[in-house]
Amino acid sequence: MKKFLAVFDGFRMSKSTLDYGIQMAQIKGAQLVGVFLDEFIYRSYNVSKIINTYKDYNTAIRVLDERDKKKRDEAALRFQKACEKSKISYSIHRNRQVALQELKHESMFADLIIINKKETFSTKKETPPTRFMKDLLTDVECPVLIVPERYIEIDKVVLLYDGSPSSVYAIKMFSYLFDRMQDMPVDVLSVKTKYIDTFRLPDNKLMREFMNTHFPKAKYQVKKGDPEEQISGYLRNHKENELVVLGAYRRSELSRWFKSSMADLLIRELDTPLFIAHTN
Repeated sequence: MKKFLAVFDGFRMSKSTLDYGIQMAQIKGAQLVGVFLDEFIYRSYNVSKIINTYKDYNTAIRVLDERDKKKRDEAALRFQKACEKSKISYSIHRNRQVALQELKHESMFADLIIINKKETFSTKKETPPTRFMKDLLTDVECPVLIVPERYIEIDKVVLLYDGSPSSVYAIKMFSYLFDRMQDMPVDVLSVKTKYIDTFRLPDNKLMREFMNTHFPKAKYQVKKGDPEEQISGYLRNHKENELVVLGAYRRSELSRWFKSSMADLLIRELDTPLFIAHTN
């Protein structure tokens, strides 16, 4: 049995994370762990504002903290009831330490993380990909399924392949976790940046041999041009509810200032579940 982590902010619990988590757990027969990152310094209200507004601010903070606790308890109970209704194996973790550190630590002992692309675990609003998501993807120790705001049942898989070890590794990890999806329509999408290149896949023979053993019904698409334009355009023009699989490199903080990854682009522009895995 595999272990999938569904990650939640108890103040604004993501319904799509819950729905995708249940679907993935049902497909694989996995245990779904509801990870509620109840970081002790993260509150739903502005502490400074309360201190500056109320004379007896200690009482006000105590009341608001009780309200926050109730919200978080209700979110955990909602997860429990949904899992019981769906008849899947589940457990619940309530983590009160620093959210990012706790999740990275738990990722060492998990097969997959499922998380909404808009999660910040703060009161600040950010445009995806959020800082929390970027920091998580840099050092996470297992694959991550980043889900959109709205749940739509997956009915197709698109594997992004550029010949790099990272892209092959992501496809491998997906095939190991979700071998039961091989009966869905599967596309392998590759983009050549040089127009003089042929329309053959990088390492064509080896890649097709590998795919025949994991996704024998896969179809192949090789396009030419700018990878970001070709891939985002290809995915926008499809009507199917795709899950996209891609690799991502671990990069230093410095290099990330100069080049955003394909993952950043797809998180920002598409409402599509993204399965992301990378090598060390």
